[in-house]
Amino acid sequence: MAKKKKAPSNQIARNKRATFDYFIEDTYEAGLELKGWEMKSIRDGKVQITESYVTIKNGEMFLFGAHITPLVSASSHVNAEADRTRKLLLHKEEIAKLIGLVERKGYTLVALNLHWNKQRVKLDLGVGKGKKQHDKRATEKQRDWQRDKARIMKG
Repeated sequence: MAKKKKAPSNQIARNKRATFDYFIEDTYEAGLELKGWEMKSIRDGKVQITESYVTIKNGEMFLFGAHITPLVSASSHVNAEADRTRKLLLHKEEIAKLIGLVERKGYTLVALNLHWNKQRVKLDLGVGKGKKQHDKRATEKQRDWQRDKARIMKG
């Protein structure tokens, strides 16, 4: 019997801290406004979004803290800024809804993962509320119990 090959993952980078620090209630997919050298670095896998977050300025959304390391083969006449602010591309209705959630209800916008969608880079935004320390402990306890339960069922 031949083994099935895994489908190639379209995920580029993932923010594991987001689900640990926040209760994620809803997700949105946004495009990113990138430069040429950034696309080349992303294809090479030199991107990190663990410390990134999203802010709203003048009715537009921006990604802060995403680190895209420039390639050494990048052009010498291009000023490659690894931690620059990148604009997010969303529909006006989505932006208006997210502005309402953030400003009126106190939610936070967190970058969850970066992935490919039809040869374009997309960012999954999570709308969530921050967890307290006791919530984090409960999540960790639940995860340990699920792991132990799976181990017992297997054995």
